[in-house]
Order: sequence, then C-alpha cells, then structure tokens
Amino acid sequence: MLDEFKKFALRGNVVDLAVGVIIGGAFGKIVTSLVNDLIMPVLGVITGNVNLAALKWTISQATEGTEELSINYGQFLQSMLDFILVAFSIFMIVKLINNIRKKEEEKPTLPPKPSNEELVLTEIRDILKSQK
Repeated sequence: MLDEFKKFALRGNVVDLAVGVIIGGAFGKIVTSLVNDLIMPVLGVITGNVNLAALKWTISQATEGTEELSINYGQFLQSMLDFILVAFSIFMIVKLINNIRKKEEEKPTLPPKPSNEELVLTEIRDILKSQK
C-alpha cells in the first residue's frame, strides 16, 4: 500500500496539481490586495468616499446584551469583484496559452524526406513511363 501511495503522490499530474493550487492561492492573495488596496480606494473616491466594504443593511441595532445584526452586502460586493478579477485574469492566461499552442500547431511541417525505397521506386516508375 505504501508503494502504491508513493507512485500516486509522485506522479506528474499530482505534483502539477499541487503546484497549481499553491500558485493559485498566492495569486488569489495578490488579486485580493489589488482590490482592497488599489481598486476599492479609487472606487470610494469616485463614489464620494463611500467604503464599499462597510456598506450594510442593519436588521437590528446593538443593545446592551446583543450585537448588531446586519447584512454586509458591501463585503459581498467586494468579494464578487475579487472573483471577477481572478476569473478574468485566469481567462486571459488560458487564452494566451491557447494562442501560443495554436501558433505552434499552425507552423508548417515539412513533408518527411522519402526513404531510399521510395526513391528507387520513383526512379523505376519514371523509367517505365519513359519506355512507353
């Protein structure tokens, strides 16, 4: 069973998947920082200094023994913006990779050089045609 696990864990696809997950997690942090630290402040200035993440609909106010109950739709909108940016970035990367692969596939391939047998048969064919 241990040998089977080693074969599974060291298989190329599993390692590639692990690397992809790690890079994806780091990429998600970069996009979240982009949204939180760059886009949201600019969006706040455009909308009149509104902090989108702080937008909420209060259902009940906080009282002495309970906390405020609210729906934080601003945080949801910010998370949606994160998702859209991550999805668009991944789409652009996949599109770039597909274009590179497509260009490689479109490169004209030279026909294979005829073998010696084919050359000899071609000569025989030509000789027979000339004798007619």
